[in-house]
Amino acid sequence: MRLSALNDIADGAFAEVEATIGDDAESLILYRSGGEVRAWLNVCPHAGRRLDWAPGQFLKSKEGHLVCAAHGASFELVAGACVAGPCRGDTLHAVAVQVRDGEVWLA
Repeated sequence: MRLSALNDIADGAFAEVEATIGDDAESLILYRSGGEVRAWLNVCPHAGRRLDWAPGQFLKSKEGHLVCAAHGASFELVAGACVAGPCRGDTLHAVAVQVRDGEVWLA
């Protein structure tokens, strides 16, 4: 399933997309780093709420971490591990994606 054009995500920025995983419609966070994209479910492991403060609008700390808008948990952007806040030690649920011909696809 195609998720986005790579160029629709600014380098070092986030995007929110909807995707069907199994039989469920899910909100995904895409994070672009150069020509690579990482993806996670848009769900904070602390309270099960979305991480964006408005649809598709995410907070990034000065250290470069994704910050949950609800409770301030901070997640590093390689493995999605919580490095600060109420769910420290938990990890975002990764979703396998790949970039092919300038497009981001579910893997």
